[in-house]
Amino acid sequence: MIKPLFTGVCTALVTPFSDDTIDYGILRKLLQFQIDSGIKAVVISGTTGEASTLSDQEKIELLRESKSFVDEQLLVIAGTGSNNTKHAISLSKSAEDNGADGLLVVSPYYNKATAAGLIKHYTAIAQSVHIPVIIYNVPSRTGVDIPVEVYKELAKIENIAGVKEASTDINKILKIRSVCGSNFPVWSGNDQMTVPAISLGCKGTISVMSNILPALTKEMTDAALSGDYSKAREIQMRTYPLCESLFSEVNPIPVKAAMKLIGYDCGNCRLPLSELSNDNYDLLKKQLKNLLDCK
Repeated sequence: MIKPLFTGVCTALVTPFSDDTIDYGILRKLLQFQIDSGIKAVVISGTTGEASTLSDQEKIELLRESKSFVDEQLLVIAGTGSNNTKHAISLSKSAEDNGADGLLVVSPYYNKATAAGLIKHYTAIAQSVHIPVIIYNVPSRTGVDIPVEVYKELAKIENIAGVKEASTDINKILKIRSVCGSNFPVWSGNDQMTVPAISLGCKGTISVMSNILPALTKEMTDAALSGDYSKAREIQMRTYPLCESLFSEVNPIPVKAAMKLIGYDCGNCRLPLSELSNDNYDLLKKQLKNLLDCK
């Protein structure tokens, strides 16, 4: 059995902006919040980090600043996916050169690659670097649900480190575990499914909710991983309404509003994403108050 890159919670970190530029002062506060809460890994420049509107230069600067601040306290996993294989390879190499501990590589969006194309795409990226590569399957964003037979083939590549599975089909996790076994780590990509996913053998979660509730997300995940499903289930159920609010509009619109409510003003999302609607903001604020007495 291969050792997972991480076990437990990895936070899919938001990218804080001020006047449409990255606010590194707030970034350091966000990273310290994660460290103080016992989180051991973060993803930067992922979906929650608005990778689609960050330039390559911004992504590398974000990585450098994050690595410089956290030193060895956190694993920093860089989002380097693209629907252009050559671009993904170039960005992945640059991330490795600038200290990334691993890569999160979203499947090619818009192109609608075949199974054969997906295997060639990920193989080319993995063979271009020497650090772990986590596949990121998020069909609601990319238009393609990576077939399990693709994972079976990619699991043979030494530095393919597993998959962040963000489909909403719990049966998919069963199929992956059945076909790929323990040599292919799986992490939940949906906060609402963390505990059920761990019960089927997932190694933890790459979480949006842990931006605002890192300690509670860790408590829930640790309980599930240790087999205390009574405790894990209670926290999963208690946080479920908040999870729903965090995805009331496209991520990361709600979580950025939530960050401001808990005292971390990360600015607005970059266009074409807009601000959270008033109705959804009021609901989000209510759910946060229920959990944090946030005013």
